[in-house]
Amino acid sequence: MSESSHQIALFRWAVVAEATRPELALLYAVPNGGHRNKATAGRLKAEGVRRGVPDVCLPVPRGGYGALYIELKAPREPGGGKRAGRLSQSQADYGAALLRAGNAWVVAYGWDEARKHIEGYLG
Repeated sequence: MSESSHQIALFRWAVVAEATRPELALLYAVPNGGHRNKATAGRLKAEGVRRGVPDVCLPVPRGGYGALYIELKAPREPGGGKRAGRLSQSQADYGAALLRAGNAWVVAYGWDEARKHIEGYLG
């Protein structure tokens, strides 16, 4: 299952879970990644796209944090298949900056781990 598939699964869960956790209506994805041609990449950079920005944000204050940011990675495939996604240096640096700014930031390997982080954050 790709990182994209995990993110789709996370948002499908969130839509259903909104019935009991209305804060999930604020959960959104940041479309920073992906392959783009040079012209599009240049335009997006001029518009403010930044390296390392996490994939998902829940802009709801909890536990002394302003928001929860999630860097979603594909988990290692069972049976020694494809290895888990790796955190880039720019992602680690951005995450550290988010923490310093008073936000929660986590790396989740797979949609279910991301779900658990969200549920823990919301309490």
